[in-house]
Amino acid sequence: MKPLWQALSDANADVIVNGHDHDYERFAPQTPDGAADPRRGIREFVVGTGGKSHRPFGEVKPNSEVRDATAFGVLKLTLKAGAYEWQFIPEAGKNFTDSGSGICH
Repeated sequence: MKPLWQALSDANADVIVNGHDHDYERFAPQTPDGAADPRRGIREFVVGTGGKSHRPFGEVKPNSEVRDATAFGVLKLTLKAGAYEWQFIPEAGKNFTDSGSGICH
């Protein structure tokens, strides 16, 4: 995946969203090598919370900021000129949520 991350970094991507894992996880902005980089890094969201079942987490990965494997739900992204906002909206009856904002490169 590093060549893909490098290409996205070279193109000034700000956010990557994927959903293979059956959980929710948000990572701090990071380089293609996985080093924290709050100024030029890419923030990653793993949003696999629409499937049949959740998977338990293993070891915490570097730059992981928030993790949940209890609630199904969706990630709402609001794109603005020079910034973005996110909000995880859980299924009815669940309390887990995550929200915040970031500045574009």
